[in-house]
Amino acid sequence: MAFLFHKFQEGVKILAKSPTFARESRLLQFEADINLLFLYTSYNRLGRNAEEADAEEIIDMANKASLDDQQKQVHENVHSQVTNFCSYMDEILLLDQKVKDNQATSPATPHSPPRSSGLGLAVGGNSLAQDRIAVPETKTLHRTEVSQKLKDLMGYTLEVKPSQIPHEDAGKGLFLQGEANIGSVIAFYPGVLYPPAYYRYILGYPRVDPQNSHLITRYDGTMINAQPWGAGGESRELWDWTSSPEPKHTMQADEKGSDLDGTHVGGNLEMLERRNPLAFAHFANHPAKGMVPNVMIYPYDFPLLEKDMRPYIPNVPFGNDEETDTSKFGSFRLKTWKSNNNESKVPVLKTLVLVATRAICDEEVLLNYRLSNSEHIPSWYTPVDEED
Repeated sequence: MAFLFHKFQEGVKILAKSPTFARESRLLQFEADINLLFLYTSYNRLGRNAEEADAEEIIDMANKASLDDQQKQVHENVHSQVTNFCSYMDEILLLDQKVKDNQATSPATPHSPPRSSGLGLAVGGNSLAQDRIAVPETKTLHRTEVSQKLKDLMGYTLEVKPSQIPHEDAGKGLFLQGEANIGSVIAFYPGVLYPPAYYRYILGYPRVDPQNSHLITRYDGTMINAQPWGAGGESRELWDWTSSPEPKHTMQADEKGSDLDGTHVGGNLEMLERRNPLAFAHFANHPAKGMVPNVMIYPYDFPLLEKDMRPYIPNVPFGNDEETDTSKFGSFRLKTWKSNNNESKVPVLKTLVLVATRAICDEEVLLNYRLSNSEHIPSWYTPVDEED
């Protein structure tokens, strides 16, 4: 596939050396990423039988289309893949109509979430109404069974096991089992979504990085904390992330933590499928020296009107329902996603997915971390030459 994108990559090299890039590097990095994602996901949508002429047409479109148009097309391409994934998960987990009819004649059993931690009480979680939300029945499959069935249907799944990165801090890594084509959505970054206005509620704020290696920030400033999600679970449940046990490497309860001043925000409960085989992006490692990444991030805005798909999007927002403007970040603005049918804004969940930058087959998933704070860069970190 490399030759199909050579012309565009040469253009990126020229752009990166320009004085404008030095002044607005974050903006142009975002634009360059969208351009690449446009190429990768558009080619993926053509399928494995695409010809070289198809690729050349996509490259030509990438050179002519505006950033706004490319963003819309990337969203459509990614959303199409996510829709297919959710359909596979429904096929794997939902009961057939006969079983549903039998259940409809039986009394519904309300679900009582686990007892909230002190954090949950402080941020206002678990209202009486939420305590009585019924959990829909799904097939009694273990997470490993769900993962294998997804591989059978989609061609690939994910596994977390010891990393092959040769340094002692690598720990666990993320591995793809099967084959995924270039432009495939490989993984979701799970966890709690924090707009900039709520950063102070992250445990350990403002020094959160040394205590939590499972934080990532989108271009618009939305931060995702995957620590509460951990390795997922074995059921579909009303996920109360505030009751998740704290990992050993986080600060102790008597140390100064997040700014919990009694404000009633944060305790949102969502019905999520904890057996999601793709909700492991937080285990992807940075490539070692001499290695290259095989995925890149995409800030995917999931439209909340897609209620049937919602259990498979492994994220919950932190905060109450009041609108927070996260469209402005740094010195530039990001476009909010709009429906194709009209210009009205669609309510979205600001998530993040990993997209394959080449074909991946039975190997470790590697993501360029793009660390920029020189004070906190670990000794094992080697910058990736993105011109390669």
